[in-house]
Amino acid sequence: MIFRQLYDHESSTYTYLLASRRGGEALLIDPVLEHADRYVQLVDELGLRLVLAVDTHIHADHVTALGALRDRTACATAMGEQSRADCVSLRFRDGERLAVDGLSVEAIYTPGHTDDSYSLRLPDRVFTGDTLLIRGTGRTDFQNGDPGAQYDSLFGRLLTLPDDTLVYPAHDYNGMTVSTIGEEKAHNPRLQVPDRQAYVALMNGLVLANPRLMDVAVPANRACGRRSDP
Repeated sequence: MIFRQLYDHESSTYTYLLASRRGGEALLIDPVLEHADRYVQLVDELGLRLVLAVDTHIHADHVTALGALRDRTACATAMGEQSRADCVSLRFRDGERLAVDGLSVEAIYTPGHTDDSYSLRLPDRVFTGDTLLIRGTGRTDFQNGDPGAQYDSLFGRLLTLPDDTLVYPAHDYNGMTVSTIGEEKAHNPRLQVPDRQAYVALMNGLVLANPRLMDVAVPANRACGRRSDP
């Protein structure tokens, strides 16, 4: 499998390029608008054809490249069925599989950070968006976030995966690139809670400033990063 983890320093966002083979079809997860040219160049250099670009949720800290990549490559764009983005060409639901030339990616509905948050799973790894971070979890205080729903997504869905499952989040602010489900169970401080009520209290007690680009990014991302979209 071809796998690349790409990074945007401004928003600390990870973007993931996946393909089953050289010369085959590829998909991108959580692409950032400012790097659209970089993604297209990399896809060309690897002899791939981009057929699908996916956002795990509507991001509040950067503008997505879904629209730009659609215009440049004619790829399909996809988000979960709960998303308020009207511009995507595909909507997936919990348990559905996204098939791309030998890859079968399972969509897992993991709300809490936002009400449209999904994680995307391959047999050996899971792309957790902003739901599960390395030694942290996504904030739950805007975009219909819900700490109780996030607890259920974490403890009822993601943490039930095998301990050796690799964890690739949408963000990291401390230079960490990958973890595992077992590591996060043991060492993630937000997961060391006795029950759902304690997790809700923990998350509701956080005092966080809004993301700097939130007022720009959220409406832009509902249009796939293209303000001209209907």
